[in-house]
Amino acid sequence: MSLSFSRQLLLEQISEYAPLEVNNSDLRLAAVMLLICEIDQEDKLIFQSRSNYVRHHKGEISLPGGAKDPDDINLMTTALRETQEEIGVNADMIEIVGQLDDTETWTGYLIRPYIGMVPNTEKIIFSLAEKEVIEILEIPINYLLSAESKGWKMVDNQGVPSLEEGYIWGEHIIWGATARIIRQFINILLKDRK
Repeated sequence: MSLSFSRQLLLEQISEYAPLEVNNSDLRLAAVMLLICEIDQEDKLIFQSRSNYVRHHKGEISLPGGAKDPDDINLMTTALRETQEEIGVNADMIEIVGQLDDTETWTGYLIRPYIGMVPNTEKIIFSLAEKEVIEILEIPINYLLSAESKGWKMVDNQGVPSLEEGYIWGEHIIWGATARIIRQFINILLKDRK
């Protein structure tokens, strides 16, 4: 059975979801935004290709987001601030509709993912933080739901080679924590529909 994305489906599924929040003071807090925008009459998730100037995850595909600043009142504020800083989408344009489970990374971060929708995409003009982001990827959610999006990447997991499931978009592969977050997003959409 194939499934196509709708905002109504997302709102129904996410309203029933209770995200797992992890309390681990050994990890640095961070937040990301699964930003849903309608572009060319299709709902897409916005990803970014990280530059080679950033400290961690050089050249990787990620969601907009980053580490919590001391001035951020909570992690939702972090996700909104980082989205504005990295890709130029103002916080007042984003409607937060949900949260996913906290995700730990091998680089010592605890990431809290938020789901945000932009009700009026016509007003969006992406503006990249050039030292951090080199490209915006607008990936259709229906593509991410399809089998053709799945792929694998061989990674060095602290000296041990391992095969990680990910998502392919053109020459890009989405893997690691970002792929785990997307997989959870998709599993929530597919709940009761498999």
